[in-house]
Amino acid sequence: MNISIDGINVNYYDAGAGEVLLILQGWGTNISLYSALAEHLSSGLRVILPELPGFGETPEPPEAWDADAYAEFTEKFLAALGVSRCSLLGHSNGGRIILKLAARGRIDIDKAVFLDAAGVVHEKTAKQKLSLAAYKLGKGVLSAAPVKAAFPDALEKLRSRRGSADYRAASPIMRQTLVKLVNEDFRPLMPSFSRPALLIWGENDTATPLSDAKEFERLIPDSGLVTVRGAGHYAHLDAPGYVYRVLDSFFNI
Repeated sequence: MNISIDGINVNYYDAGAGEVLLILQGWGTNISLYSALAEHLSSGLRVILPELPGFGETPEPPEAWDADAYAEFTEKFLAALGVSRCSLLGHSNGGRIILKLAARGRIDIDKAVFLDAAGVVHEKTAKQKLSLAAYKLGKGVLSAAPVKAAFPDALEKLRSRRGSADYRAASPIMRQTLVKLVNEDFRPLMPSFSRPALLIWGENDTATPLSDAKEFERLIPDSGLVTVRGAGHYAHLDAPGYVYRVLDSFFNI
């Protein structure tokens, strides 16, 4: 299915009936990574799964977005579908958007699932601080007009070498978007999150480690953590049967 929001043609999945569950994807993913999960849950819920701007078949945003911009866009998307009340399931970056949606208070949230969610910014190690200082120095040198004229591709190559795999794979706009997202610490929003929250985490998650889950559990008042043994950052793919049973119980389906 497709719908236009602010001139952006959004590709989305919408199936099932009853109470609404909105699934918010992780960074760099598409519908296919959540299709089995969505199909399972649609047996007892109306499940809506959009590909947000910059992912899958949905075009990029017109400029670099932060989590607030994605939350605002999500609100408009739900309004266009006539949805004012729903539960939320956010995987990885989707967890950031859930926290922003709750803080903005413009949609009525029943329950929330944070699945291997992002949102905790870690203190940099001494080695990381040194690397960042060296990068900033190199960026300053390569941004100088004479150097840039002589070596036009050098600055972009420096950025690419330093960035993560997600950063290297992204377009310029999405790279700026990623920087905005990963540099915001969402822990200040967690204590005011008043909805029932289920935390599902792969014990071997290296992208958003289990220590992040424990921060979510510590800071969100009405939350409970389920650790998925042997699973990584995509617990719903690594142990689907177990994750589905946990979700069925949480949503009473």
